[in-house]
Amino acid sequence: MNVLFVCIQNAGRSQIAEALFRREAAGRHDARSAGSKPTSHVHVQVAEAMRELGVEIADRTPRRLDRSDAEWADVIVTMGCGDACPYVPGKRYVDWELEDPHGGPIERVREIRDEIGRRVAQLVDELDESRRTSVAS
Repeated sequence: MNVLFVCIQNAGRSQIAEALFRREAAGRHDARSAGSKPTSHVHVQVAEAMRELGVEIADRTPRRLDRSDAEWADVIVTMGCGDACPYVPGKRYVDWELEDPHGGPIERVREIRDEIGRRVAQLVDELDESRRTSVAS
């Protein structure tokens, strides 16, 4: 399954989600992230919090959300991008209401990171189960 994580700047929440999803899915599923109004770099506090988990994202470049990203995805996880996210019929949409970590203290960024990690693990479990069910059918 292909999962697209979308937030506004693609510099915090969606970058965390993509990186944690890739690690959790270990190649069983694929992920991308994008933003409706991307900034020039991943937020420093976000990169620092991810580095604590052994995941390097400081070198990633935020990218603009494109309709082709939504068409590629089976599941689209939005995190505060509102109406800027394209709607493609037949896709599963999930909205994660999460605070933007930008400018927050590192302790709060860690809390947001850990909450995203919990949600990502649950999503990967759901996708794995869906895959097992469809293979068994």
